[in-house]
Amino acid sequence: MPHRVGLAGRSTPRLHRFMSVMLELAPGVLVPRQETELLGQSALAILRDRAPGPMVIDMCCGSGNLALAIAAEVPSARVWGVDVTDSTVALARSNAERLALQDRVTIRKGDLFVALEGDGLIGAVDMIVCNPPYISTARLEGESAHLLEGEPREAFDGGPYGISIHQRLIRDSIDFLKPGGWLLFEFGQGQDRQVAALIARAKAYEPVIFAKDEVGMPRVALLRKRENGAPAISSSASLA
Repeated sequence: MPHRVGLAGRSTPRLHRFMSVMLELAPGVLVPRQETELLGQSALAILRDRAPGPMVIDMCCGSGNLALAIAAEVPSARVWGVDVTDSTVALARSNAERLALQDRVTIRKGDLFVALEGDGLIGAVDMIVCNPPYISTARLEGESAHLLEGEPREAFDGGPYGISIHQRLIRDSIDFLKPGGWLLFEFGQGQDRQVAALIARAKAYEPVIFAKDEVGMPRVALLRKRENGAPAISSSASLA
């Protein structure tokens, strides 16, 4: 969890390690969770096998944790991060500058892919990663209400069924990904069947692979955009 580093009784910004990078956090911005490192490590495993100079989008980037960890670990990568609030975007940009990654990491403000319309990324992206909100509105107003005590609602509220952003992400990523490009995203416990149904409906991806957390629960979806127009196979696999 994040911690404060004090000097002579004076508090300083909270620091939090995510994968290989040390991030500054701020009130009102999501604290990166341990389970999101599964998403990050899955992304790195794929990127290290691709040609140098991959173009990557981190959608719902928060403090910039995934975007900056990928940029730090893949020195040839060019990364775009997107989030919807001014405070989050400002923090992600500040973290990029503090880590001297601002030349390769661009942070945009806007509603998902609308924020990237002027960046010339249509059909050019090797990978899209996303840790979207995935808690249903009803649950967030009930048993999970404690999450809102120090972190923003938009980081958790996934709509009536917890998959509203996933629906848009799966659909809209198709235009931005290269043929053979990858979409990786996190989802909540027990949402794997809903996610698989959304993917099958898109008819644009190869069979989904699910990466599992330390207790064996599927938590990350790995999708590869089809190289051609062949129909998608309705099946899925899992990675432990």
